[in-house]
Amino acid sequence: MHMNYDLVIIGSGPAGLSAAVYAQRACLNTLIIEKTGVSGGQILTTEEVDNYPGMPGIGGFDLGMKMREHADQLGGRFVTGEVVGLTDHGELKEVSMADGSTITARAIIIATGASHRKLGIPGEQTFAGAGVSYCATCDGAFFRNKTTAVIGGGDVAVEDAIFLARLCQKVYVIHRRDSFRAAKVLSDRLLSLENVEVLWNSVPLEVTGEGSVSGLRVQNKLTRDERLLDVSGVFIAVGMEPDTALYKGLVKLDPTGYIIADETCRATTPGIFAAGDVRTKPLRQVVCAASDGANAVYSVQRYLEEGPQSHA
Repeated sequence: MHMNYDLVIIGSGPAGLSAAVYAQRACLNTLIIEKTGVSGGQILTTEEVDNYPGMPGIGGFDLGMKMREHADQLGGRFVTGEVVGLTDHGELKEVSMADGSTITARAIIIATGASHRKLGIPGEQTFAGAGVSYCATCDGAFFRNKTTAVIGGGDVAVEDAIFLARLCQKVYVIHRRDSFRAAKVLSDRLLSLENVEVLWNSVPLEVTGEGSVSGLRVQNKLTRDERLLDVSGVFIAVGMEPDTALYKGLVKLDPTGYIIADETCRATTPGIFAAGDVRTKPLRQVVCAASDGANAVYSVQRYLEEGPQSHA
Protein backbone atom coordinates (compact mmCIF):
# COMPACT_ATOMS: atom_id res chain seq x y z
CA MET A 1 0.00 0.00 0.00
CA HIS A 2 1.40 3.38 -0.96
CA MET A 3 -0.68 6.53 -0.66
CA ASN A 4 0.05 10.21 -1.07
CA TYR A 5 -1.65 12.90 1.02
CA ASP A 6 -1.43 16.61 1.64
CA LEU A 7 -1.19 15.92 5.35
CA VAL A 8 -0.68 12.95 7.64
CA ILE A 9 -1.53 13.35 11.33
CA ILE A 10 0.25 10.85 13.58
CA GLY A 11 -1.79 10.38 16.76
CA SER A 12 -5.48 10.74 17.61
CA GLY A 13 -5.59 12.34 21.04
CA PRO A 14 -7.16 15.81 21.46
CA ALA A 15 -4.36 17.47 19.42
CA GLY A 16 -4.64 15.01 16.52
CA LEU A 17 -8.45 15.08 16.52
CA SER A 18 -8.55 18.88 16.66
CA ALA A 19 -6.08 18.97 13.75
CA ALA A 20 -8.26 16.48 11.88
CA VAL A 21 -11.31 18.75 12.26
CA TYR A 22 -9.42 21.83 11.05
CA ALA A 23 -7.76 19.92 8.19
CA GLN A 24 -11.11 18.59 6.92
CA ARG A 25 -12.59 22.09 7.07
CA ALA A 26 -9.57 23.35 5.10
CA CYS A 27 -10.25 20.65 2.46
CA LEU A 28 -6.79 19.12 2.85
CA ASN A 29 -6.41 15.53 1.70
CA THR A 30 -5.65 14.14 5.16
CA LEU A 31 -5.01 10.80 6.84
CA ILE A 32 -5.01 10.31 10.62
CA ILE A 33 -2.96 7.38 11.92
CA GLU A 34 -3.90 6.02 15.34
CA LYS A 35 -1.96 3.33 17.12
CA THR A 36 -4.66 1.55 19.12
CA GLY A 37 -7.83 1.90 17.09
CA VAL A 38 -9.44 4.04 19.80
CA SER A 39 -9.32 7.83 19.58
CA GLY A 40 -8.89 10.15 22.54
CA GLY A 41 -5.36 9.56 23.80
CA GLN A 42 -4.69 10.04 27.51
CA ILE A 43 -8.13 11.47 28.28
CA LEU A 44 -9.66 8.02 27.74
CA THR A 45 -8.26 7.04 31.14
CA THR A 46 -9.43 10.22 32.87
CA GLU A 47 -12.65 9.69 34.78
CA GLU A 48 -13.73 13.32 34.76
CA VAL A 49 -12.43 16.25 32.73
CA ASP A 50 -13.63 19.20 34.75
CA ASN A 51 -11.65 21.99 33.10
CA TYR A 52 -12.56 21.76 29.41
CA PRO A 53 -14.53 24.98 28.75
CA GLY A 54 -18.26 24.47 28.28
CA MET A 55 -18.22 20.82 29.30
CA PRO A 56 -17.95 20.68 33.09
CA GLY A 57 -17.77 17.16 34.52
CA ILE A 58 -17.68 15.37 31.16
CA GLY A 59 -16.03 11.95 31.30
CA GLY A 60 -12.69 11.68 29.52
CA PHE A 61 -13.92 8.77 27.39
CA ASP A 62 -17.04 10.73 26.36
CA LEU A 63 -14.99 13.80 25.43
CA GLY A 64 -12.64 11.67 23.33
CA MET A 65 -15.61 10.07 21.54
CA LYS A 66 -17.21 13.47 20.87
CA MET A 67 -13.99 14.75 19.33
CA ARG A 68 -13.72 11.64 17.16
CA GLU A 69 -17.37 11.94 16.08
CA HIS A 70 -16.74 15.54 15.03
CA ALA A 71 -13.83 14.46 12.81
CA ASP A 72 -15.92 11.58 11.41
CA GLN A 73 -18.82 13.88 10.56
CA LEU A 74 -16.46 15.99 8.47
CA GLY A 75 -15.21 12.91 6.63
CA GLY A 76 -11.90 12.38 8.42
CA ARG A 77 -9.99 9.31 7.21
CA PHE A 78 -8.55 7.16 10.00
CA VAL A 79 -6.27 4.16 9.79
CA THR A 80 -5.07 1.96 12.66
CA GLY A 81 -1.42 1.05 12.65
CA GLU A 82 1.95 1.68 14.20
CA VAL A 83 4.37 4.16 12.68
CA VAL A 84 7.91 2.76 12.74
CA GLY A 85 9.73 5.45 10.76
CA LEU A 86 9.48 8.93 9.28
CA THR A 87 11.82 10.10 6.51
CA ASP A 88 12.18 13.62 5.16
CA HIS A 89 12.57 13.69 1.36
CA GLY A 90 12.21 17.45 1.11
CA GLU A 91 8.85 18.18 -0.50
CA LEU A 92 7.57 14.73 0.42
CA LYS A 93 7.71 12.98 3.79
CA GLU A 94 7.54 9.18 3.96
CA VAL A 95 5.81 7.40 6.83
CA SER A 96 6.80 3.74 7.31
CA MET A 97 4.26 1.47 8.97
CA ALA A 98 4.80 -1.71 11.01
CA ASP A 99 2.95 -3.76 8.37
CA GLY A 100 5.55 -2.79 5.75
CA SER A 101 3.40 -0.20 3.98
CA THR A 102 4.47 3.37 3.34
CA ILE A 103 2.45 6.57 3.17
CA THR A 104 3.73 9.81 1.69
CA ALA A 105 2.54 13.31 2.50
CA ARG A 106 3.61 16.87 1.83
CA ALA A 107 3.26 17.74 5.53
CA ILE A 108 3.24 15.82 8.82
CA ILE A 109 1.72 16.72 12.18
CA ILE A 110 3.26 14.68 15.00
CA ALA A 111 0.64 14.43 17.77
CA THR A 112 1.88 11.30 19.53
CA GLY A 113 1.58 12.74 23.05
CA ALA A 114 3.38 11.61 26.17
CA SER A 115 3.01 8.75 28.60
CA HIS A 116 3.58 8.32 32.32
CA ARG A 117 7.18 7.58 33.25
CA LYS A 118 7.62 4.17 34.83
CA LEU A 119 9.78 3.36 37.86
CA GLY A 120 10.91 0.01 36.51
CA ILE A 121 10.76 -1.72 39.92
CA PRO A 122 9.55 -5.31 40.57
CA GLY A 123 5.76 -5.54 40.90
CA GLU A 124 5.04 -2.27 39.09
CA GLN A 125 3.96 -3.90 35.85
CA THR A 126 2.48 -6.97 37.57
CA PHE A 127 0.03 -4.86 39.60
CA ALA A 128 -0.74 -2.16 37.01
CA GLY A 129 -4.50 -1.71 37.29
CA ALA A 130 -4.57 -3.90 40.42
CA GLY A 131 -3.33 -1.32 42.90
CA VAL A 132 -0.63 0.44 40.87
CA SER A 133 -1.91 3.58 39.15
CA TYR A 134 -0.50 6.63 37.36
CA CYS A 135 -3.62 8.75 37.82
CA ALA A 136 -4.93 9.57 41.29
CA THR A 137 -7.98 11.44 39.99
CA CYS A 138 -8.88 8.44 37.81
CA ASP A 139 -8.45 5.70 40.39
CA GLY A 140 -8.43 7.34 43.84
CA ALA A 141 -12.09 6.53 44.52
CA PHE A 142 -11.25 2.80 44.59
CA PHE A 143 -9.12 3.37 47.70
CA ARG A 144 -11.60 5.17 49.94
CA ASN A 145 -10.72 4.64 53.63
CA LYS A 146 -7.65 2.60 52.68
CA THR A 147 -3.91 3.33 52.94
CA THR A 148 -2.05 4.42 49.80
CA ALA A 149 1.40 5.64 48.78
CA VAL A 150 2.35 8.37 46.30
CA ILE A 151 5.80 8.29 44.72
CA GLY A 152 7.27 11.60 43.53
CA GLY A 153 7.90 15.14 44.68
CA GLY A 154 6.72 17.47 41.91
CA ASP A 155 3.43 19.35 41.57
CA VAL A 156 1.54 16.31 40.27
CA ALA A 157 2.74 14.03 43.09
CA VAL A 158 1.86 16.58 45.78
CA GLU A 159 -1.53 17.35 44.19
CA ASP A 160 -2.22 13.60 43.99
CA ALA A 161 -1.35 13.15 47.67
CA ILE A 162 -3.62 16.06 48.71
CA PHE A 163 -6.44 14.59 46.64
CA LEU A 164 -5.95 11.09 48.09
CA ALA A 165 -5.73 12.41 51.65
CA ARG A 166 -9.40 13.47 51.36
CA LEU A 167 -10.42 9.89 50.57
CA CYS A 168 -7.87 7.65 52.21
CA GLN A 169 -7.29 6.73 55.82
CA LYS A 170 -3.56 7.38 55.38
CA VAL A 171 -1.25 8.50 52.57
CA TYR A 172 2.51 7.94 52.47
CA VAL A 173 4.55 10.18 50.16
CA ILE A 174 7.89 8.72 49.07
CA HIS A 175 10.38 11.26 47.74
CA ARG A 176 14.03 10.69 46.92
CA ARG A 177 15.08 14.20 48.00
CA ASP A 178 14.75 16.09 51.29
CA SER A 179 12.33 18.72 49.96
CA PHE A 180 9.56 18.84 47.35
CA ARG A 181 10.06 20.35 43.89
CA ALA A 182 6.37 21.29 43.95
CA ALA A 183 5.09 24.84 44.39
CA LYS A 184 5.44 26.01 48.02
CA VAL A 185 1.70 26.62 48.42
CA LEU A 186 1.04 22.96 47.50
CA SER A 187 3.85 21.61 49.68
CA ASP A 188 2.64 23.61 52.69
CA ARG A 189 -0.92 22.35 52.23
CA LEU A 190 0.25 18.75 52.02
CA LEU A 191 2.52 18.99 55.06
CA SER A 192 -0.36 20.38 57.13
CA LEU A 193 -2.49 17.26 56.62
CA GLU A 194 -2.60 14.94 59.60
CA ASN A 195 -3.12 11.71 57.67
CA VAL A 196 -0.08 12.21 55.41
CA GLU A 197 3.38 10.86 56.25
CA VAL A 198 6.32 11.93 54.09
CA LEU A 199 9.29 9.60 53.76
CA TRP A 200 12.14 11.89 52.68
CA ASN A 201 15.34 10.69 50.97
CA SER A 202 13.55 7.44 50.18
CA VAL A 203 13.19 5.27 47.10
CA PRO A 204 10.70 2.50 46.30
CA LEU A 205 12.24 -0.94 45.78
CA GLU A 206 9.31 -3.27 45.13
CA VAL A 207 5.52 -3.42 44.99
CA THR A 208 4.32 -6.55 46.77
CA GLY A 209 1.08 -8.49 46.99
CA GLU A 210 -0.87 -11.47 45.73
CA GLY A 211 -3.47 -10.70 43.10
CA SER A 212 -3.51 -7.07 44.17
CA VAL A 213 -1.16 -4.68 45.98
CA SER A 214 -0.65 -5.20 49.70
CA GLY A 215 2.70 -3.52 50.30
CA LEU A 216 5.47 -1.25 49.10
CA ARG A 217 9.08 -1.87 50.08
CA VAL A 218 11.05 1.36 50.42
CA GLN A 219 14.60 2.24 51.38
CA ASN A 220 16.04 5.31 53.04
CA LYS A 221 18.96 6.38 50.83
CA LEU A 222 20.94 7.81 53.75
CA THR A 223 20.56 5.09 56.39
CA ARG A 224 20.01 2.19 53.94
CA ASP A 225 17.16 1.06 56.23
CA GLU A 226 14.32 -0.76 54.47
CA ARG A 227 10.70 -0.96 55.51
CA LEU A 228 7.56 -2.53 54.10
CA LEU A 229 4.60 -0.16 54.01
CA ASP A 230 1.18 -1.74 54.41
CA VAL A 231 -0.65 -0.14 51.44
CA SER A 232 -3.35 -1.24 49.03
CA GLY A 233 -2.63 1.41 46.39
CA VAL A 234 0.57 2.83 44.88
CA PHE A 235 0.29 6.02 42.82
CA ILE A 236 3.31 6.78 40.67
CA ALA A 237 3.85 10.44 39.74
CA VAL A 238 7.43 10.76 38.55
CA GLY A 239 6.80 12.70 35.35
CA MET A 240 5.88 12.18 31.74
CA GLU A 241 7.84 10.84 28.80
CA PRO A 242 7.10 12.18 25.30
CA ASP A 243 6.61 9.61 22.54
CA THR A 244 9.40 11.02 20.36
CA ALA A 245 12.05 8.27 20.11
CA LEU A 246 11.26 7.78 16.40
CA TYR A 247 11.83 11.43 15.56
CA LYS A 248 15.23 11.92 17.17
CA GLY A 249 17.59 13.21 14.50
CA LEU A 250 14.71 14.25 12.26
CA VAL A 251 13.58 17.22 14.36
CA LYS A 252 15.29 18.95 17.29
CA LEU A 253 14.24 17.77 20.75
CA ASP A 254 14.70 19.61 24.04
CA PRO A 255 16.81 17.98 26.80
CA THR A 256 13.76 16.13 28.16
CA GLY A 257 12.83 14.70 24.75
CA TYR A 258 9.97 16.99 23.74
CA ILE A 259 9.87 18.34 20.17
CA ILE A 260 11.03 21.95 20.01
CA ALA A 261 8.14 23.90 18.48
CA ASP A 262 6.46 27.15 19.46
CA GLU A 263 2.80 28.24 19.26
CA THR A 264 2.90 27.88 15.45
CA CYS A 265 3.68 24.17 16.04
CA ARG A 266 6.46 24.29 13.43
CA ALA A 267 9.23 21.83 14.27
CA THR A 268 12.79 22.55 13.15
CA THR A 269 12.36 20.62 9.88
CA PRO A 270 10.21 22.29 7.17
CA GLY A 271 6.93 20.47 6.62
CA ILE A 272 6.95 18.77 10.02
CA PHE A 273 4.79 20.09 12.84
CA ALA A 274 4.26 19.06 16.47
CA ALA A 275 0.97 19.44 18.36
CA GLY A 276 -0.18 18.62 21.88
CA ASP A 277 1.74 17.07 24.77
CA VAL A 278 4.58 16.01 22.46
CA ARG A 279 5.94 19.54 22.06
CA THR A 280 7.86 21.77 24.48
CA LYS A 281 5.34 23.86 26.42
CA PRO A 282 4.62 25.08 29.96
CA LEU A 283 1.16 23.52 30.34
CA ARG A 284 -0.16 20.20 29.08
CA GLN A 285 -3.96 20.14 29.21
CA VAL A 286 -6.73 19.05 26.82
CA VAL A 287 -7.58 22.64 25.95
CA CYS A 288 -3.93 23.37 25.03
CA ALA A 289 -3.73 20.25 22.86
CA ALA A 290 -6.93 21.23 21.02
CA SER A 291 -5.48 24.70 20.47
CA ASP A 292 -2.28 23.19 19.07
CA GLY A 293 -4.30 21.16 16.56
CA ALA A 294 -5.80 24.35 15.15
CA ASN A 295 -2.47 26.22 15.09
CA ALA A 296 -0.67 23.30 13.46
CA VAL A 297 -3.17 23.07 10.59
CA TYR A 298 -3.01 26.84 10.04
CA SER A 299 0.80 26.51 9.78
CA VAL A 300 0.43 23.49 7.46
CA GLN A 301 -1.83 25.51 5.15
CA ARG A 302 0.74 28.30 4.96
CA TYR A 303 3.52 25.79 4.32
CA LEU A 304 1.59 24.05 1.52
CA GLU A 305 0.84 27.42 -0.13
CA GLU A 306 4.13 29.23 0.44
CA GLY A 307 6.67 26.42 0.81
CA PRO A 308 9.61 26.15 3.25
CA GLN A 309 10.03 29.93 3.60
CA SER A 310 6.79 29.99 5.67
CA HIS A 311 8.51 27.59 8.05
CA ALA A 312 11.34 29.93 8.95
